Amino acid sequence: MDSVNASLAGAPAATGSTPWSARTARATATVHEAPDVLLVDDNDDLRMVLAMVLSRHGYRVVEAADEPSAIEALRRTRPSLVLSDLRLPVGDGLGVLRAAKDLDATLPVILITGYGAIEEAVTAVREGALDYLPKPVDHEHLVLTVSRAIEQRRIVTENLLLREALGTRHGTPTIVGDHPCLLDVLRGLRRVAPTDTTVLLGGESGTGKELFARSLHGYSDRADGPFVAINCAAIPETLLETELFGHEKGAFTGATARKPGKFEIAHGGTLFLDEIGEMPMPLQAKVLRVLQDRSFERVGSNTTLHVDVRLVAASNRDLRAAVAARAFRDDLFFRLSVFPIIVPPLRERVSDVAPLARHFIEQFAREQSKRPPYLSTSSVAALERHGWPGNVRELQNCMERAVILADGDTLHPQHLHLGTGELQSSPPPPADPWETLDFSGTLADVSRRALAEVERRKIKQTLDAVAWDQTRAASALEIPPRILLTRIREYKLSPPTPVRI
Repeated sequence: MDSVNASLAGAPAATGSTPWSARTARATATVHEAPDVLLVDDNDDLRMVLAMVLSRHGYRVVEAADEPSAIEALRRTRPSLVLSDLRLPVGDGLGVLRAAKDLDATLPVILITGYGAIEEAVTAVREGALDYLPKPVDHEHLVLTVSRAIEQRRIVTENLLLREALGTRHGTPTIVGDHPCLLDVLRGLRRVAPTDTTVLLGGESGTGKELFARSLHGYSDRADGPFVAINCAAIPETLLETELFGHEKGAFTGATARKPGKFEIAHGGTLFLDEIGEMPMPLQAKVLRVLQDRSFERVGSNTTLHVDVRLVAASNRDLRAAVAARAFRDDLFFRLSVFPIIVPPLRERVSDVAPLARHFIEQFAREQSKRPPYLSTSSVAALERHGWPGNVRELQNCMERAVILADGDTLHPQHLHLGTGELQSSPPPPADPWETLDFSGTLADVSRRALAEVERRKIKQTLDAVAWDQTRAASALEIPPRILLTRIREYKLSPPTPVRI
């Protein structure tokens, strides 16, 4: 059987130098149609069966029998997923994995492995494989795993496109996460950004509403203009009017010079009014006038000024309830809420907690000129269990403190101080890894996490016992020194820092 085959139902014959078998010549891909799955296995019978299973569930399949033909197929067909045997007659699944990741870092790769190669499969997962399937392959589990992987990739790809659309060209801040509810927010921002429509951002305190406002500005036609932010709750009522509208010299005691307000400063750009629900009623009337006819007067002046400003407002209060309680003007509310967007709390997008935590770890480690510590599995589980009443802001503060407290290569739950704002006088004992192990996902997922944690702990324990003599440690562990060195790098292990008094 030829090394590369296709099982793409109903497609015309392809052209090129690669020979196609009689079995699949009737069903090859067009130049513009990428197959869903690249299937790599040297066992013709197994490959045929798996291709039939996937085809019956609507997947188009291209087949290869070894690493070189798989790499050729990767470059030619650009699949949505790679399913490869770990051990091949020419090359291996790791080579296919690396080639796939070089081509597209988001391309999911699932490996098929026999019982004796589980450790190699775990290593492959650490190198970027999404998952592995033990032989004999359960067909139902195969279809479920492939379906989840392709859907996950679709979400990641859409997220990347949304981020690109939201414009890093203007220095737009990074928005981390790919939870569906976050993607809904990004879609809303993308739709409304090119317009001058007023946007009202709702959501709890700490969810990052200003970050989304900046992203909105970054992709708008005003991106080259100023972005001006003011927190209405942070400025005393007596000063807020002059902050917004400015004042003339002599307008009041202490006004020794003319001062432009935020509306003037934001001319040609975007003004972000955070916590607008805390704005006094008299000022609400003046803001409404600016929204209606783009004009106002400075405090102490009768001269009307005209501005070209897009207004984005935010509040953690229920403004509709405030209107009902006569604490907020209904006419201003209706003007502001032309395009409302609700930023979800962190507890509703738990899958984004770990990526956000790692993002903050890298950020604060860089600021502190430290090597970013590894976030242990038990720490991830603890972070995902926490309710995050302070949302992203609380997580950011937690990670900054943890990076400062970390005295090794790994952040453990005791570094996080979840549930208390005070530092403990002495750290609690390390958590039992089996009590804090993340049991989500498939059995293979749990096995992979458990094996990685046990292996890391055993290697570190052995190295510490022999004063980090790697030759002795490798001998005690009965593994080659090069494998030990690889594991040390993978787990970011380092010898304890001596305490100097």
